[in-house]
Amino acid sequence: MPDQGKSDSLPPIPDKHYFSIGEVSDLCGVKPHVLRYWEQEFEQLSPVKRRGNRRYFRRQDVLLVRQLCDLLYGRGFTIAGARQWLSGQEARVDGDRYHQLIRQTVSELEDILRSIKEH
Repeated sequence: MPDQGKSDSLPPIPDKHYFSIGEVSDLCGVKPHVLRYWEQEFEQLSPVKRRGNRRYFRRQDVLLVRQLCDLLYGRGFTIAGARQWLSGQEARVDGDRYHQLIRQTVSELEDILRSIKEH
């Protein structure tokens, strides 16, 4: 089994928009059939499909595959556990965005109030 837990031993991700399944396999140290399986198991992993059902992974997909490698091989998560962990991460990111939006709205409202008081 490849050394999935060691992201420092993986090659750097080239500055490209799309990667073939073979390139992702090489960049992440997993076989193409594993990537196809993970695509079915993790809704977050959804490469673009073009002619002939060829998959093209974006940079964010490559980063997600590396994260999955760490969760499954490095930390010993099960597929279900990794799925749950990723869902929790998304919820935290959404919550952070929500709180940021509230802070921004409050700030804008305070600016409006200040402006009204000055006039």
